Amino acid sequence: MDLAFIPSPSTGVVYLGPIPLRGYAFCIIIGVFVGVWLGNKRWVQRGGRSGTVADIAVWAVPFGLVGGRLYHVITTYEPYFGPNGHPLDAFKVWHGGLGIWGAVALGAVGAWIGCRRRGIPLPAYADALAPGLAIGQAIGRWGNWFNQELYGKPTDVPWALKISSDPAIGRIGGTYHPTFLYESLWCLGVAALVIWADKRFRLGHGRAFALYVAAYCVGRGWIEYLRVDEAHHILGLRLNDWTSLIIFVLAVVYMVVSAKKAPGREAVVEPGAQLAEGESADGADGEGKAGADAKVQAEGKVSVEKKPAAEAEESAKDEPAGEESAEDEPATTEAADEKPKPAAGQAVEAKDADAEDTDAPAGSGGTKKP
Repeated sequence: MDLAFIPSPSTGVVYLGPIPLRGYAFCIIIGVFVGVWLGNKRWVQRGGRSGTVADIAVWAVPFGLVGGRLYHVITTYEPYFGPNGHPLDAFKVWHGGLGIWGAVALGAVGAWIGCRRRGIPLPAYADALAPGLAIGQAIGRWGNWFNQELYGKPTDVPWALKISSDPAIGRIGGTYHPTFLYESLWCLGVAALVIWADKRFRLGHGRAFALYVAAYCVGRGWIEYLRVDEAHHILGLRLNDWTSLIIFVLAVVYMVVSAKKAPGREAVVEPGAQLAEGESADGADGEGKAGADAKVQAEGKVSVEKKPAAEAEESAKDEPAGEESAEDEPATTEAADEKPKPAAGQAVEAKDADAEDTDAPAGSGGTKKP
């Protein structure tokens, strides 16, 4: 008797009237939004423009969904194109079945198209998006929990996953390894590793993305070993194990070669981003051009006020020696005041004479009366 286990949902879909709300689709959508949000933050920190990651994701996400579905259908074609297959079921994405390798490969094609349209290097964009992709995968894996799929071998560990039986699809009830949970936790660890390594070693030119791919492949290898769903085997290994091994080697080789050819990180990831951010900041502050113009006018006013003083100094320098300058005027005034004053009697007589002249009638020519 199992004393502890992780229960599975009784259904993976809830109907809102005639509209079905599927848990698998919700997990994928939430994972995309979280991945784009974190990618945008990292892109801005690297000197890019806010919103660029979302603009390019408009190309990358649809391509990734198509690529993921194609990879699943090609590698697991029996339910769709086998003897008793149903080809139209290949379009029923909500039933599950998205291969991460196809999603990354074709999603990269969509991202490349979006980057070319914006004049942005794809490796820089991939570096900014890498941890967000890992977290998006961690969230998206919970969609398998809603669909009761991709579980591991039977087990009785306390964290075992309870699976209900479904004879219609050949599902046997019991407790199994929750491989969806293992992969979800592993992806969170990969995201933390990439963020740490990126800060510690300043990874650039696609190396942060390559680290994400290599680290994910390591975890996918041992998780794939636990799974019991149908898969093609080559030399005793599941096809996804071989895929993980090959991609791991390619990612490591890329990191080594890239570090030698282009060490460090890109100085500019989005041309013109700094100028655009500066212009928007001016408009947001409410100052902008008006504030700059006021500053220029204030500086001009100070220059005009200082100009007369500067010209006076230049004039003083140009005057020949021996000439008095404007600064000597107070001394000249004092010298005039020091002239000998007339005697008191003389001043009174002069005053009386002036008074007599003033009292003469107009037209007398100033002649005094006898």
